[in-house]
Amino acid sequence: MSKKRLITTVLWLSRLLFGVVFVFSGFVKAIDPLGSVYKFQDYFLAFNMEWLFPTALPLAVLMSSLEFVIGMAVLLGVKMRYTAWGGLLFMAFFTPLTLYIAIMDPVSDCGCFGDALIISNWATFYKNLFILAASVFIFNYRHQVKPLWSENKDWYVLALLFLLIVWLSVYCLRNLPVIDFRPWKVGNNIAQMMEPVQEEEAEFYFVYRNTTSGEEKEFDMDDLPSADEGWEFVDRRKNVIREYIEAPVDDFVIQDEEGFDLTEIYLGNPDYQFILVAYDLNNTHKGAFEDRIHSFASSAKADGWSFIVLTGSSLPDIQNFREELQADYPFYQADEVKLKTIIRSNPGMLLMKDWVVLDKWHHRNIPIYQEVKEKHMD
Repeated sequence: MSKKRLITTVLWLSRLLFGVVFVFSGFVKAIDPLGSVYKFQDYFLAFNMEWLFPTALPLAVLMSSLEFVIGMAVLLGVKMRYTAWGGLLFMAFFTPLTLYIAIMDPVSDCGCFGDALIISNWATFYKNLFILAASVFIFNYRHQVKPLWSENKDWYVLALLFLLIVWLSVYCLRNLPVIDFRPWKVGNNIAQMMEPVQEEEAEFYFVYRNTTSGEEKEFDMDDLPSADEGWEFVDRRKNVIREYIEAPVDDFVIQDEEGFDLTEIYLGNPDYQFILVAYDLNNTHKGAFEDRIHSFASSAKADGWSFIVLTGSSLPDIQNFREELQADYPFYQADEVKLKTIIRSNPGMLLMKDWVVLDKWHHRNIPIYQEVKEKHMD
């Protein structure tokens, strides 16, 4: 194979690798902008930069949009003089950043692929090394990529791609993600989601010292010596054969004001169960309660169905909120961070039955009770 042919082949492969990763990363974050906001806030907290919280949403939309547009541009060969620069600068910034995150571990998950694909911080760094190499190769040979159309039309393509991905983010922000990658998506059985993905499998070895000779020897669990034989315990070693992988829904608890665990009562309710999630009552959309939620809860209660609110707010805040809005349905507490994973809306509503999520609604899209009854109930 000639050198020119080799360069052309490697350039195509580099564009394919770089473009697919950037498009996928940008898309999965664009459809869940609030997920990216929460991840940015995690970073700001880790680096003591809480003052940047107001920038989390615009940064989330901007970064996912840039990733998507740069990835599509590289795949299509659009404006390579600019997009090759954009891709190289992107990777030149994030590669050392992900190395620092892998070493210092300020957050457990970098969030580079949203909730669609969660990988370790070290795996993220190694992935970025490959993408950085591809971006360097693309940059060096950017002039060999032919324009897709004309110079002017290529600008129209970039503008259209940017507008489409921003519109998608805004749509998912004002409604719900068009694709839900989280454990609480419609159709999932939460009881199953609470089971570990993989149990740990390990071998244990015990180190004993001979009291007479001073010799140290390792024994397995089936062949442990006794003190009568002149051995004393020194240490233990564990050889992990298969790592433990925690449950997708881990340590989720619903508590009443007395601290009693009501999780199984409500999530495992064999009848229809309506759950309104308002993770922060101080910043929730109060108009949604007055316009839709009050009447919906009354209709559900009249039909004999349970309707509860889950919040991460304090008991005094709950009491003040209920009095202010005259909410006569039960409020219970759960961890605020875990509530944010249930639904990307504050408030947002779920319909469940016997651990299964039947439907979810952003507060802007909560239907009238009769529509839900006709669609889901016997």
